[in-house]
Amino acid sequence: MRKCNKALASVLALVMAGSMITGCGRETTGTPVDPNAGETDPVVTADPGTVEPTEDEVYWFDEFDVMTLSDKEYGTDYESLYDHIGRDITIADVTEDPDTGFAYITVDGEKKLLGLDFLSFAMVYNNTPAGEYKTEDDVYAAWWRYYITRWNALLPEIPLYSNEYYDLYNAKIGQVAENPTNPYWSPADALIDWTSSKDDNDIIIGNTTELSGQFRYSAFGKTSPGAADQDVEALTSGLATIEKTKEGGYTWNDTVVASHSDVINEDGSKTFTITIKDDLCYSDGTPITAKDYLVFPMAFYTQVATQASGSQVQGLTVVGFSDYNAYTGPDSTEGCKEMKGFRLLDDYTFSVTISADYIPYFYDITYASFGPQYPAMWLGGADILDDGEGCYLTDDFYAKNGDDYVVAKIIKATATDTSDAAYAKYPYSGPYCVKSYDTTDSSAVLVRNEYFKGNYEGTVPSIDKIVYKKVVSATQLEDFKAGGIDIISGITGGAATDEALALADSSDGAYAYIHYSRAGYGKLGFRADYGPAQFSEVRQAIAYCMNRGQFAKDFTGGYGGVVDGPYYSGSWMYQEAVKQGMILNTYATSADSAIEVLEKGGWVYAADGSAYTEGVRYKMIPGDVITENDKNYQSVDGTYKTTEVDGNYYMPLVINWYGTVDNEFTDLLQTGFKENENVRVAGMAVYNTTGDFAPMLDELYQQAIYGYYSGSPMYCAFNFATGFASAVYDYSYNLTIDPSMYDDYSAYYFKDYADIYWLK
Repeated sequence: MRKCNKALASVLALVMAGSMITGCGRETTGTPVDPNAGETDPVVTADPGTVEPTEDEVYWFDEFDVMTLSDKEYGTDYESLYDHIGRDITIADVTEDPDTGFAYITVDGEKKLLGLDFLSFAMVYNNTPAGEYKTEDDVYAAWWRYYITRWNALLPEIPLYSNEYYDLYNAKIGQVAENPTNPYWSPADALIDWTSSKDDNDIIIGNTTELSGQFRYSAFGKTSPGAADQDVEALTSGLATIEKTKEGGYTWNDTVVASHSDVINEDGSKTFTITIKDDLCYSDGTPITAKDYLVFPMAFYTQVATQASGSQVQGLTVVGFSDYNAYTGPDSTEGCKEMKGFRLLDDYTFSVTISADYIPYFYDITYASFGPQYPAMWLGGADILDDGEGCYLTDDFYAKNGDDYVVAKIIKATATDTSDAAYAKYPYSGPYCVKSYDTTDSSAVLVRNEYFKGNYEGTVPSIDKIVYKKVVSATQLEDFKAGGIDIISGITGGAATDEALALADSSDGAYAYIHYSRAGYGKLGFRADYGPAQFSEVRQAIAYCMNRGQFAKDFTGGYGGVVDGPYYSGSWMYQEAVKQGMILNTYATSADSAIEVLEKGGWVYAADGSAYTEGVRYKMIPGDVITENDKNYQSVDGTYKTTEVDGNYYMPLVINWYGTVDNEFTDLLQTGFKENENVRVAGMAVYNTTGDFAPMLDELYQQAIYGYYSGSPMYCAFNFATGFASAVYDYSYNLTIDPSMYDDYSAYYFKDYADIYWLK
């Protein structure tokens, strides 16, 4: 379980719609219903309960299986298909439907459709070359293609626009065009290759996110660290064994690593052995040894660090983590003092052993990623030793003052002290060091680390000083023209982009720009286990009702497009999947298509259970499967409610949508979604509430994380954004049907019925 708590981190990390993201995808085609043409005659179908579904309709009826899981026990009544047989499957066992692109395997003589949970796991864990797929990359791309195809069909969220981004910069900053930014490579990454011809050989970088000054460990005690703090942390941390590349991959850092090897052990675990070079130093000249690379996990895998930060850093992939995490000191009755998966082999060599449960893994190079940390910052005066059974911390690390760990106070002070003295107390491993932080204007000054040996390409910075400051979007262009900042990154939208490009084009070479498609999109997201939005036909109908191509054009001012799944079209796996013949539905705008999928999905009733003729459609849900929340589902104003007739329930096709305020995305959805004539013609109604981002998240979580949730669910649709800028595309656990992990890991509050394997 490599991922953090989803509900408190994953969605919080999403970018709010005002600073949207990109991708370069196809626009949808088709002609929307003419709003002046009048209402089309509704098509009435027979009661689906009296009709035996055809083979292509079984899909819609099987979705009720998910609703029955609430009173079933995982591991006794059912389990995921991947848990049942997934580890034994290779890509050669898969057959593909040539019309839909769906993937199938045969289990116990029965053909089984593969769902999103299965495919997300197989994508990263089942990469053994087989059949026509000769390399691990080929296999990964095939699984990825099946995953995206299935996702596109079930549509757990609807991508609505993907932006083009522009970075405007002062031409006195050199080598930018030769070393450009991209979705994987931000200005904080790229400036190591840039030069400055300014008098002070400096660069001023602005960010709309406010600096908190927590630069040693920006995520300490937080569910969502700010982007600016993360940038400064990245600029002052370096010499990792594995580094992200400009192309969005990962590579061994030959500047740091003298040698490395890996071996699969008899029990299926995998051991990476790493020898670092003997000439690495911190910014004060202190030598860096192998022990320094284990400081962070050895400290933060403990209950001492948990007490300091209030959260637990997970290391479940490493052999021995659970036992080590349970150990609380010399008097501990639980756990183990040694972290068995870590070994110190000599002054410059260490190893890490990964549990067989997480091997093989497509991105297993990331298991070997470690960076040096100055020991005193996180260990106090304690030491890391190894007597042959694994690494352990000396007893003074666990010393207590009453119920409090003494070192916990040191850890907290290191992480949260924002004084200049604190920044100077310990040295840095990255290309820059923090010299000062000004709380009055939220700015930090960084100076070059003369001891830094280089990044993975051996590059050392030439710019002497970085000033990192908060800027305001509305005035950042004026600040730029006045010399207050040297680069504005991520400019997007029609008016803002037009103004920035006009400034550069008329500057006689004083200013320049680069541009790229950013990985991600603005979206209409759903609470996909509640209300009408839990049914795939409803999400599909919404997509058919909306003209996504026009929406993207309107929102981005022509500087963007739309994608048809959770991907960045510039990624290698997308390009390979297209070569393999990926099949995606573009959801061309059509009220008729929306009506067709709704009727197939059973939205053919009126509130009293009679056949639908006009107005809002209803769907019959059997009384033995409906949840209490769905029994109580109603429109925000109470006009439409779920009704009971003869023991069955009829849910109205009403979407309660929560949008954030002061947001152009929300504003455009008023016409593009809520007041869309196709929505009305299809027999759907949309109710809208606007508010701040934190209350919206509480409604999405159906929990009072921020203290706003009333305890009664209401909303099933939300607008925000998401990104795919990480080089690791891994959604395992995020589509789980296991209730023990669902609340923490589910990406969309969505369970694919195809992932259910009934045990009895």
